[in-house]
Amino acid sequence: MKKGLHPAAYRPVVFKDMSNGETFLSKSTAQSRETIKWEDGNEYPLIKLEISNTSHPFFTGKNVLVDTAGRIDKFKKRYEKKK
Repeated sequence: MKKGLHPAAYRPVVFKDMSNGETFLSKSTAQSRETIKWEDGNEYPLIKLEISNTSHPFFTGKNVLVDTAGRIDKFKKRYEKKK
């Protein structure tokens, strides 16, 4: 394996799915100003996600419409028929 290939700031962070509140601990280089206290009693940086494997329709098997940024309304407004 090549040396210096991976970033040096690789550390544990907590990811939180904002659509359902699920959290999980993993490693990442993503920066965050927020922290959260984890189950082990330590504080970790918090990264907020709009969607994760716990809420994505492909992984859950549920056909749920997730529109957190108003993308559907923007699309309909852009392509609606002019009266």
